[in-house]
Amino acid sequence: MDDTPQPSRKILVALDGSRHSHNTLHYLAGLFADQADVGLHLLSLVTGASLPPGSEWLSEAEQANMMSPQTRKKLVAHQGFLHEAADFLTAQGVAPERVAREVGISSGSVSRDIANRARQGRYDAVAVGRRGMTKLEEMLLGSVSNDIFEYSHDIPLWVVDGRIDNQRFLVPVDKTPYALLAVDHLAFMLRGHPRAEITLFHSTAILAAPPRPAPEEFRRHWDPAWCEQHLDRPDSLFHAPRQILLDAGFPGERVSELETAKGFEPSRQIIRQALMDDYGTIVMGRRGPEAHKGIFRGVSDRVLLMAEQVAVWIVG
Repeated sequence: MDDTPQPSRKILVALDGSRHSHNTLHYLAGLFADQADVGLHLLSLVTGASLPPGSEWLSEAEQANMMSPQTRKKLVAHQGFLHEAADFLTAQGVAPERVAREVGISSGSVSRDIANRARQGRYDAVAVGRRGMTKLEEMLLGSVSNDIFEYSHDIPLWVVDGRIDNQRFLVPVDKTPYALLAVDHLAFMLRGHPRAEITLFHSTAILAAPPRPAPEEFRRHWDPAWCEQHLDRPDSLFHAPRQILLDAGFPGERVSELETAKGFEPSRQIIRQALMDDYGTIVMGRRGPEAHKGIFRGVSDRVLLMAEQVAVWIVG
């Protein structure tokens, strides 16, 4: 019988063996190496392999025997860099029992497969590195991270761009339940974290439309008494998200507030603030898939597209 305690927070880490994948590992090790209840499941998917229906019930050895030599070579390569990834995490202080490895066969869409595995495994987040594409290439051709963004409205997505060493979080807030759900996710993932610092940020940019959420949207997620106490007050913009962090045990002295009226469009101001003040991570809520975003996309979409040298957490 295995007496190893199971992690209470689980992150699915999608890797492809590139330096961008290494940036993701570096980021996660920096955040969670000393967080004993955070588990990291390393996933790499082999593309271009077609197996007959029903083969998913076969063992890995039986599946390998049905593959072409080229696909088996890919499989060995993916297993190799996952082994190296696990060794890197161990060297950074992540206990080996907190790291799981899986090489799978893609059904055709890597992005859909990653999102589906995250749902099936009930992971708390999916972490992925951004490939070295220009912003125009991403808009025209797409990317795995952007595709996962489209398929995973119900799964928090963490996209890591570049090598990130600091543990400062910029969290845009705007009196919507989406922003508060992002804060709630952040509070859960940073539970007991000894170093992280959080800034609650609001930009009254000229092109920002004032949100008008209905009260029942909040009561779907928070107790009516909590909503009455913390939302029905003039300072709720910052008070409510701060209270969520405090309720989760995050130290109040490591939470600050910042409001600015600079800029013309919120997504650009969020990126600008993150770069100016050297934040390592932006944490944002997003509207559901039914929300109409128009031709210019939503704020979270644009932040994800424009962000460079920063991690972006998008929480649905």
